[in-house]
Amino acid sequence: MRKKTWYTLLALLVVAAGYWLETKGVDRESYLEQLHVDWGGNTSKNDTIYQDGSHFLPSSTTGQIIHHKGYSLSYSEPHEQAEWVAYKLEKEHLSGVDYKRPYFEMDDAVISGSAHWRNYKDSGYDRGHLCPAADRKFSKEAFTETFLTSNVSPQEHQFNSGIWNRLEQKVRFWASRYDGVYVVTGGILKEIDITIGEEQVAVPKQFYKIVLDYNSGNPKVIAFLIPHEESDKPLYDFVVSVDSLEVISGIDFFSSMDDDVENRIEAFEKWENWHF
Repeated sequence: MRKKTWYTLLALLVVAAGYWLETKGVDRESYLEQLHVDWGGNTSKNDTIYQDGSHFLPSSTTGQIIHHKGYSLSYSEPHEQAEWVAYKLEKEHLSGVDYKRPYFEMDDAVISGSAHWRNYKDSGYDRGHLCPAADRKFSKEAFTETFLTSNVSPQEHQFNSGIWNRLEQKVRFWASRYDGVYVVTGGILKEIDITIGEEQVAVPKQFYKIVLDYNSGNPKVIAFLIPHEESDKPLYDFVVSVDSLEVISGIDFFSSMDDDVENRIEAFEKWENWHF
């Protein structure tokens, strides 16, 4: 049996076991997280706050959350990419250090096996970073981590270097202005028509990004949903509510917040109190 197939079956058995234990009164998420630690995961609940902002992490629809030093992700094996990548971008992270660009590598922390970089070769799509390498220049290790294939999604070059890059630069501007922000980003992994490579890596039709200003006494959030195509439109044309993204994606983004704060910021979709 191929290693990839074995890992896939193993992951499915873990998730199924988690659901079975939940019926027996055992918390499924705690069980799955403990299994992840037992099988060589990078973190546990006993660790302190990560640079990924673990106390803000979204829900996972797949049961496979991976913690790296500079970001966390929820890996979707059927789509061979993360359904979300989350991290904190502090003002002091905005370094001008230029590290040598490494090769893309598979993510050994993904139990089911992350997509191989060869799926992207001659596909016509960029390996589009979800956590940008430019956001993790505060250390060589954090920078190198962004070149794991669990942190990329197929993106058209004009989109990746165009409006998506403009949004990434705007997030860095906000991180500087607001003394740090929390970011969640990914592709919408529903209604997929196009895949690439032998492992059939899904090509999302839309990408989203959520930015939380958590340092002020009155937290605020801004969310974007952008069609997977180049656009010259201003970024604020793509602002949506977090509530609407939760409906489209099936992900609960701020479940760990107090309900009143969560409900207030998730329904908000005005951009005027952000500096564009």
